[in-house]
Amino acid sequence: MNDEQLYAMRHSLAHITAQAVRHLWPEAKFGVGPVVENGFYYDIDLGSTKVSEDDFKRIEKEMRTIINKDYAFERSEKLIDDAINWAKTEEQPYKEELLNDLKRAGTTIAKELDSAELGLAMDGDSAVENVSFYTDGDFTDLCRGPHAETTGKVGAFKLMRVAGAYWRGKETNPQMQRLYGIAFATQDELDLHLKMLEEAKKRDHRKLGQELDLFTFSPLVGAGLPLFTPRGTVLREELTNFAEGLRKTAGFQRVSIPHITKTGLYKVSGHWDKFGEELFLVKSQETNDEFALKPMNCPHHNQIYTSQPRSYRDLPVRYFETTTVYRDEKTGELGGLARVRSISQDDSHVYARRDQLEGEVSALIGDVQTLYATLGMSLRARLSYRDASGKYFGEQSLWDLAQGIIKDVAVKNELNFFEAEGEAAFYGPKIDFMATDAIGREHQVATIQLDFVQPERFELEYTNEQGNKDRPVMIHCAILGSIERFLSVYIEHTAGRFPVWLAPEQLRIIQVKDSEEVKLFVQQLYTLARQNDIRVTIDDSNESVGKKIRTAELWKIPYTLVIGEKEVNDAKITPRVRTDLAVDGREDKAYEIDQFLKSLTNEIRGRVSKSSL
Repeated sequence: MNDEQLYAMRHSLAHITAQAVRHLWPEAKFGVGPVVENGFYYDIDLGSTKVSEDDFKRIEKEMRTIINKDYAFERSEKLIDDAINWAKTEEQPYKEELLNDLKRAGTTIAKELDSAELGLAMDGDSAVENVSFYTDGDFTDLCRGPHAETTGKVGAFKLMRVAGAYWRGKETNPQMQRLYGIAFATQDELDLHLKMLEEAKKRDHRKLGQELDLFTFSPLVGAGLPLFTPRGTVLREELTNFAEGLRKTAGFQRVSIPHITKTGLYKVSGHWDKFGEELFLVKSQETNDEFALKPMNCPHHNQIYTSQPRSYRDLPVRYFETTTVYRDEKTGELGGLARVRSISQDDSHVYARRDQLEGEVSALIGDVQTLYATLGMSLRARLSYRDASGKYFGEQSLWDLAQGIIKDVAVKNELNFFEAEGEAAFYGPKIDFMATDAIGREHQVATIQLDFVQPERFELEYTNEQGNKDRPVMIHCAILGSIERFLSVYIEHTAGRFPVWLAPEQLRIIQVKDSEEVKLFVQQLYTLARQNDIRVTIDDSNESVGKKIRTAELWKIPYTLVIGEKEVNDAKITPRVRTDLAVDGREDKAYEIDQFLKSLTNEIRGRVSKSSL
């Protein structure tokens, strides 16, 4: 089954869900029901009646009845006024609202909704003339399709959850019930996905973040503002150091910028027009200046670039900085580290001549590949282009040039890539890297972006070989992207079993007895480990040895040493290696202390993924 057929199948199931709900609750009022990743949802208003997961069996049974009747999906059209009358007759106020808005505002509302629920026939940017409907059996709904041929050809499905959702995403609107389902072409594919979801629950970064003491949230601090513990901060710092080390080797220079700025900076860059509602505004008690917490760093870096004259000999100019930006995300969309309001970025910008673009982008691609290969995550690239909408800045000719450049570089670097229209930044096309995690999910991580627009808006210049003024091209790059979001992905990818170089605690020493000889040996071992920059702790609690070992396993410690009188007398240690790190044939082997510490230190410095013992 191809993507178009799968989309039509899932869209059909959204309508069958609404049809089944209408049979069970005739008073139901419907919003929209689009296709989403791996399935669909439908927004429904049932008044005081609340649907719960206990109702899913009833709804699914009614859906299967509709499916078994194998109704054909029949398309029809109505003039916009006739469609509004239909919504009134059917007592569907949400559909009526959509249709009235479409009549008044035409394409403006259509773009806002960006939904497959509207069947539109428009003349350019004028108001909607007519809309399409689909009917299966006794149910008709406003929709542009596509649908499966009949209700009997919709594959395997399962209702998953119900959640609250404000109508059209506005908190001032009524709250509806959003009924989610998943759907696949075959039962085997559905079962495989359900198995993956069960595994995902075990790996949930929010759960592991608490169990492994990595981060927390506080209502006094605010939603979407994570607080990292010492253990979680180790993860952040090690990943940041890795990404920054790659930048330093490539000739980037560190810069530092403030966290607030006058709003005029973002009006020049264009971010104010595009993302003004996402800005945290800051009021000065001293002046009348309008400030905002910075939502991105590039306009600030532009000011550093333009602070002095530049020659073609100076280019490329490369800046990097790991810093935090702030975006006023909707509270209902926040979730663990995956969606936050304080976003740390390993951000970098290159100011280059056009003849330097291929070399600079290729070098950045190499850095991305190095980092993700070390982390054990496979990549493919999405070449994100503009579409025909009006949401992009800059001349089409420059976009065509930029899109041609990134495709050419992708081909020359033999990237596994695909192309996607409508995914570009408003100022330029991107190479977005998609990482596949341990259970097969794909996540957008690193990004490399070409930008011809901001240099023009900020009037960035350099003097070319002929002594004339010319514009540089900006390259934006983040290897980790949002560090918080990346950690949400990586914690789940590893299930909290971090490689030794990243582990917040690399070595735990379990003290068996309280004799002075054992205590002294443990303390000496601890000191030697610290001198080798190994993150080490001592467990000298009164618990049994078995419980101490079990605790170390629950904390997912890479190496554990159990020290008693035998180890003191032999002056040798036998490390317990976490199972995913262990290499067959090396278990239960005793080592000289210096030998063990040297091997562990080399493993950390080399960022290896398996035990070197």
